Amino acid sequence: MLGNDHFYNRTIRKIVVAFGTVLNDIRLVRYNKAGTTAYEHFKVPLNYGSKERYLTRITEDPTLTKSIAITLPRISFELTGMSYDTGRKQVSTLQNFNNTATGFKTQYVPVPYDFNFSVSIYVRNTEDGTQIIEQILPFFTPDFTITVDFIHEMGRKHDVPIILNSVNTNTDYEGAAEDGTTRLITWDLEFTVKGFIWPPVKSPAGGLIDRKSTRLN
Repeated sequence: MLGNDHFYNRTIRKIVVAFGTVLNDIRLVRYNKAGTTAYEHFKVPLNYGSKERYLTRITEDPTLTKSIAITLPRISFELTGMSYDTGRKQVSTLQNFNNTATGFKTQYVPVPYDFNFSVSIYVRNTEDGTQIIEQILPFFTPDFTITVDFIHEMGRKHDVPIILNSVNTNTDYEGAAEDGTTRLITWDLEFTVKGFIWPPVKSPAGGLIDRKSTRLN
């Protein structure tokens, strides 16, 4: 586009991977009725995909007990949208520079974008849901900052805030709600990642100008 050679910095992919990594080590411990002895420990599965997709697969089993690919609890997340962030815009003519082993590299400053993510947590009982939620919420006040190596060859890493916007829950009952028999509990969390889209890296034909070698005649 605009006369540039093909380039692909995998910026969006890196943001998706970085966001998923934040939620990829949540563990659940189940205790006996007295709450004194743990009898089960496991890592909560995390997958990329829409909430509707997972709800369809889960609710295909009316009892949630069949041996199927979906087991509870489970977490899914999805990139739901992107928007330009005018508040973080830099002067468009600014450039980053790096003198690498393969030559001098230049790159214009990135374009700031907000990436919206939706996270859904699926559980069978209230205790599982609150245990997972309590492992997430304390780290967002309301943001949590991660460091991402967007363009490795430029030798620059950037801090990226992840902002928690909202938390909602919904309970699906078997039969009438007053019966109190829970079929499925979902927690929905909305996040904004303050990321960037990066332009191409270029190698100027003239290379790096060494001021020490410049003489006036």
